[in-house]
Amino acid sequence: MSNAHIEAQRVLDEADCLHDHAEVEAALARMASQITSRLADQDPLLFCVMNGGLIVTGQLLPRLTFPLQCEYLHATRYGKETSGGRLAWVVKPTEPVKGRTVLVVDDILDEGHTLAEIVRYCREEGAAEVLVAVLVDKLHDRKAPGIKADFIGLEVADRFLFGFGMDYKGYWRNAPGIYAVKGL
Repeated sequence: MSNAHIEAQRVLDEADCLHDHAEVEAALARMASQITSRLADQDPLLFCVMNGGLIVTGQLLPRLTFPLQCEYLHATRYGKETSGGRLAWVVKPTEPVKGRTVLVVDDILDEGHTLAEIVRYCREEGAAEVLVAVLVDKLHDRKAPGIKADFIGLEVADRFLFGFGMDYKGYWRNAPGIYAVKGL
């Protein structure tokens, strides 16, 4: 067993469970209902933001019982600075967004710089409307200017989170609830 694996297990064992699996499932059901009410007649294009959005999107899609197209994209900011808002595209969107309603699904809205740039990109490519759905909206005042989520599963305190798509050093995206690292 690697030191990273041992550390990851210790972190989960000591973590605070902020929302258990049942609470996450209820949040996903609420989000799906809101999204369905808003988008069922829109022929939306859904983008799963990799890697964090994978679990949320996988749990959300079967609850959206209307026609939609689903794609993925993978974008990361490079460096720790946020000025300039540049993205490094690992996988750019391949489906045209011009004239479409786009729903961007991610695990968390923390500071939101990457999400803001994805939304900007979709608008510049001609999307008729761009909406954002996140499982977790972290409560603090450091959000990128103008970024907000249209569909939110849970609001969570400003702590280092993992589970349901969010990771701790690459581990525990698969944790069945929303956890906060003890002491962070």
